[in-house]
Amino acid sequence: MNILGVKVDAVTKAEAIVKIAGFLDEQKQRFITTPNPEIILYARKHPKYREILNKADLSLPDGAGLLLVSHLKERVSGADMVPAIAKLAREKNLRIALLGGLDQVTIDKAAAAMRAWGNSVVYASHGVPKTEWNNEQFHDRIANELHATEPEVVFVALGHPKQEQWIDKYRASLPVVRLFMGCGGALEFVGGAAKRAPVFMRRAGLEWLWRLIREPKRIKRILNAVIVFPLTVAYARFRKK
Repeated sequence: MNILGVKVDAVTKAEAIVKIAGFLDEQKQRFITTPNPEIILYARKHPKYREILNKADLSLPDGAGLLLVSHLKERVSGADMVPAIAKLAREKNLRIALLGGLDQVTIDKAAAAMRAWGNSVVYASHGVPKTEWNNEQFHDRIANELHATEPEVVFVALGHPKQEQWIDKYRASLPVVRLFMGCGGALEFVGGAAKRAPVFMRRAGLEWLWRLIREPKRIKRILNAVIVFPLTVAYARFRKK
């Protein structure tokens, strides 16, 4: 499915898990994205970033707003899929690396949680500070560290667009990795730095309201997702008529 130029796969969580299990059985590198309304709005204005998103082997519909403007079956959030992929990695004895997160404490807690689940987490780093983002040597050092630990699954939680840009640039230098996933804030939930909405709110598509109540500073992002995004889609469709 194409939403404002961004490819989104019409899959359920169960279907996505089956597909990813197949990816992990192959000796081929795969890339998963989780486009939500905010990501799609950004990609609409940044063609190079949109190209990176559209290279994904699996593009998961992460955001209730996507369901409002399409015939997608179900929201498939990164927060749900990271534990599911960790479970697959555990069953297949695959090594995991974590890159990004709020800070090193958060990423260490996420790694500890996965290890408690029984996963082999061989690398966990907060990654690239904002002050070093344009320092290519810093990025190269992290890529070299990852290469040395030989992970097969890498969760990159640098936020958009940085996480997808980082994966696109460095994936070729990490041939052992079978699966890269840009997972945004999902590791915050794994490590306990953030709390997910109650199940009934998630099922009703109101997780955005829960996050707004807990983090009022997200108001601009929420407005983009629940107002600007559907209006932009409606206008784009009107212009095509």
